[in-house]
Amino acid sequence: MSEAAEPTNQPPTEQPEAEGQNGPSKSELKKRAKAAEKEKKAAEKAAKQQEMAAQKSAAEVDYAAEFYGTLPLHQSQSRPHRPRVDIASLPSRDGETVLLRARIHNSRAQGSKMVFLNLRQRIESVQALMIVAPEKVSKQMLKWAAGLATESIVLVEGVVKKSPEIIKSATVGTVEVEVSKLFLISGVEARLPFTVEDADRTEAEIEASGDQFNRVLLDTRLNNRVIDLRSQTNQAIFKLQAALGDLFRQFLHSNGFIEIHSPKLQGAATESGASVFKVSYFKGGAFLAQSPQLAKQMAIAADFERVYEIGPVFRAEDSNTHRHLTEFMGLDLEMTIEEHYHEVMEMLDGLFISIFHGLREKYKKEIDVVNKQFPAEEFKWREGPDGTLKFSFREAVNLLVEDGVAREDLDDINTENEKRLGRIVRAKYETDYYIIDKFPMELRPFYTMPDPNDPTLSNSYDFFMRGEEILSGAQRIHDPKLLEQQMRNKGIDPESMKGYLDGFRFGCSPHGGGGIGLERVLMLFLKLNNIRRASLFPRDPKRLEP
Repeated sequence: MSEAAEPTNQPPTEQPEAEGQNGPSKSELKKRAKAAEKEKKAAEKAAKQQEMAAQKSAAEVDYAAEFYGTLPLHQSQSRPHRPRVDIASLPSRDGETVLLRARIHNSRAQGSKMVFLNLRQRIESVQALMIVAPEKVSKQMLKWAAGLATESIVLVEGVVKKSPEIIKSATVGTVEVEVSKLFLISGVEARLPFTVEDADRTEAEIEASGDQFNRVLLDTRLNNRVIDLRSQTNQAIFKLQAALGDLFRQFLHSNGFIEIHSPKLQGAATESGASVFKVSYFKGGAFLAQSPQLAKQMAIAADFERVYEIGPVFRAEDSNTHRHLTEFMGLDLEMTIEEHYHEVMEMLDGLFISIFHGLREKYKKEIDVVNKQFPAEEFKWREGPDGTLKFSFREAVNLLVEDGVAREDLDDINTENEKRLGRIVRAKYETDYYIIDKFPMELRPFYTMPDPNDPTLSNSYDFFMRGEEILSGAQRIHDPKLLEQQMRNKGIDPESMKGYLDGFRFGCSPHGGGGIGLERVLMLFLKLNNIRRASLFPRDPKRLEP
């Protein structure tokens, strides 16, 4: 039989209340509520950040990325045969989508949603407009376009639209191009010495601005000729220079002339030894041709009858004037004479009249572009039945004497008196173009034919524009004995030019001709005031570069 346990006197242990019976305490509830609130806020914050990140990511996606940018280096990788258009044709393309290559003449951003580009091709320009548009033009595209440097070459695609008003800052002002694609072909990596916009400004615009605009001086232009030649004025000048050469060729071809090409290295001086460039030639020496004179005459002796040449002429004259160059383009011709040397003079006169008409009728737009920067009275010549004004050297001297010039100062008519005579003729006869005949023999080259009645005079003539000589010509000596005599009179050894003389010993037709300076004619027709403006890369005693 088991023994019974003894009873204890300790009170019974208190057991905690079960949670399921009466719930958590107030402090626990507060603690949990606080944790839940914190967790909710954290979730909201994370969601918001995620939303913002998504928005930012969406914003950074450039939907226009394929519509702009720098093109790979052009290495003729492909040829898709997509037609390009000229700015000049845009007025007839309203509503069309076009592709064109141009330079950025200038640009202007208007806020963050619009940029204006002035696009230029030679003498033409047009306004282009780029506007931010969903899925077409992004803000990134606009910002990139606004940052392109002036003079950058770009490929532009866009729609041609009629402009609500004439755009005065562009030559094509009736339309504009709404750009949808823009690519950089060639950027600008060096700082421009001046802008093409400044190079095109007129003196009046500069003065009216209170010198706010930059004045680009001639030396600065010539030192940076590539930039200068981009100006609309220069584009027009050299289009007119090309036209002048074309008109010269066309007239002479239509009158039975053939073009020749003579050597520019010669064994003897053509004119006088003082104005010739000497160059080394293997173990000896040679001269740069002062004109194609000898070759022209030898071609006549070879029965070519009528010849002409366009080529470089070299003159070693230390003349730093507004109208002299050490290298220029000569327009020369020579032709046989049937009865009188005036046949040649009249042919040359017809040539100039044809050139003047051709420039005025076919190239008015280019002339107007030049006149905008170089305002001038329109060049005038006599077009009535009386024809071109002609007078003798003696009559020219008399006109100057009547105007107050001392006769003893007029053995030769110097540059100052040439210009004075031009003003007299313009006022009295209303013409800028005239011919002076019968110059003194002592003023002409050795190959000039003397006058048959007065051996102190010659069968020679000069042509003038705005009071400056632009052509010198004459009947040439075709008799070898007289030619030798005249060479000795001028201090030239006939043996040094035996090849030239032999052409006349074998018999040669009477003939004459003339030589014209291309740049001088262009300078005077447009009144550019300095021949360097009419020469692509002028050469004078102080300039061999660029």
